[in-house]
Amino acid sequence: MILGHATPEGTRRFTARHNRIDSRNYRPCNGLLVSAIGFGTYLGAQNESDDRYYEAAIQGAVRLGCNLIDTAVNYRCMRSERNIGVALGQLIKEGVVARDEVVICTKGGFIPFDGSPPADVNGYFRTRFLDRGLCRPEDIVAGCHCMEPAYLQDQIRQSRENLGLGTIDLYYLHNPETQLEKISPEQFYQKLGRAFAALEEAVIRGEIRAYGVASWTAFRDAGLLSLEKCVATARQAGGDRHHFRAIQLPFNLGMPEAVVAQTQQIAGQA
Repeated sequence: MILGHATPEGTRRFTARHNRIDSRNYRPCNGLLVSAIGFGTYLGAQNESDDRYYEAAIQGAVRLGCNLIDTAVNYRCMRSERNIGVALGQLIKEGVVARDEVVICTKGGFIPFDGSPPADVNGYFRTRFLDRGLCRPEDIVAGCHCMEPAYLQDQIRQSRENLGLGTIDLYYLHNPETQLEKISPEQFYQKLGRAFAALEEAVIRGEIRAYGVASWTAFRDAGLLSLEKCVATARQAGGDRHHFRAIQLPFNLGMPEAVVAQTQQIAGQA
């Protein structure tokens, strides 16, 4: 288990070593300096060959100046998190990077398989989650998504184990808008409040440093999810010093809505 977390001092140290060409290569984020280009770990097969490619690519990216790595517990059946753990552990062992210089982000919400899809999906889900009291069948939406407090606490534990990290720098609630397929907006924000309270408790325990929402559609579609209400919900969960710090969303030529469309409104403003 690698102890510690990203710090302002550590990320400045990393930046100083790699910022030889253009200062725009690094951006301030919640007191840290992070590389403008991060390393994502979503795609790929669930096999050892892709594991080795991922580990080599992660090491190469960090050596070249990337200190922002993003993943999720369900990516490639937990393999992506484990590949990051192997690669980061080797880099630290070789003295290439220190733990306080890199920002590791992961996500929880979608039910992950372990290594590969199981032959008996229902049996796996029953044994892994239901029998342990982490959730109920009615807590699952779309057959794959859960954000109950006990479930999230277990997923944080699993991600820390996979990554080999004592503390995760940023933990995203993964596509929470999935829940709106089953429950009303009022019920959703109540459930979001319980999830945020669980994440605030994880911060207090030192398991994560901050949390946020990673979404594919929630902040691109007008009226789907209110960022203002998310912040208010975080304030209810953690007070004025809550740890809701980030959102993640797609922004590109094909999906520019987050910037060009008015998807969010602030109370009192048209």
